[in-house]
Amino acid sequence: MARPIWKGNLTFGLVNLPVTLYSGERRSDIHLHMIDSRNRARVRYERVNAESGEEVPWNAIVKGYEYDSGQYVLLSNEELEKVDAELTRTIEIEDFVDAHAIDLVYFDKPYYLEPGKRGEKTYALLRETLRLTEKAGICRVVIRSREYLAAVMVRDEALVLMLLRFAQELRDPASFNLPDVKKDQIKISQREVDLAVNLVDEMTVEWDPERYHDEHREQLMHYIDDKVKRGELTAAEAPEPEEEGEDEDEGNVVDLMDYLRQSVEQAKEDSDDKSSTKKKTARKTAKKKQARKKTARKSAKKSTSKRKRSA
Repeated sequence: MARPIWKGNLTFGLVNLPVTLYSGERRSDIHLHMIDSRNRARVRYERVNAESGEEVPWNAIVKGYEYDSGQYVLLSNEELEKVDAELTRTIEIEDFVDAHAIDLVYFDKPYYLEPGKRGEKTYALLRETLRLTEKAGICRVVIRSREYLAAVMVRDEALVLMLLRFAQELRDPASFNLPDVKKDQIKISQREVDLAVNLVDEMTVEWDPERYHDEHREQLMHYIDDKVKRGELTAAEAPEPEEEGEDEDEGNVVDLMDYLRQSVEQAKEDSDDKSSTKKKTARKTAKKKQARKKTARKSAKKSTSKRKRSA
């Protein structure tokens, strides 16, 4: 069961909705620890005082802001929460915007909102209104003493609080060295565009997140399990680095048209293979159904003949 982050209120206009905030993520990272290879003991991080060199206990640690070189103003967790106590437990929707107008680069992290006691009707009302209007409620929320911009959106039957990045947190694309068709005089023919569009069409499928897996994690866990089963509990020697040499493809001119044609042909073959497999599966299923029907008819005839003989 997910643990609640906090309980508070979601407001829009004069409407108040009691809610509980839950994290919308479920991390499946493989946590690798630092181990001393000499005796297989854990290597710990220590909280050390930069001046005395002594370890500092957790209860003596506070947060501080360096306002001048080596000069800090100290802030306790209680002080940080008091900066805006009302905002800490209240999510006030300031504006509504078209949900599709929010650029994907602004999305950061999802949280689920669960209605509090006697808040089910208001929750359902806001959810269905956002669904019908295709809007998102823009608001601010404080999580662990930090203020975030957020959007209240609909996902299935849930209200999702999606944390957003502030505009100043995003780098300007103009600061990167990106190709400009006009300035760099890059020539893209209509034939290349048509082939690229054709390739995209051939590779297009319905979005199904269940078909995509963290293959690196699965392979690493499989490798770790095999090492445990074989009793290989020590680290393998690292392979010697390969000598740097000239890349085989270096200097070769890429034939974009040829690659596009080959990709389109391969995509068509893959599509044909999938449809062929579906047809074979359908034929097998049909044959099984026919076989079951024949067996059922034979059984019915036998039971009928038995009843006649007994009569």
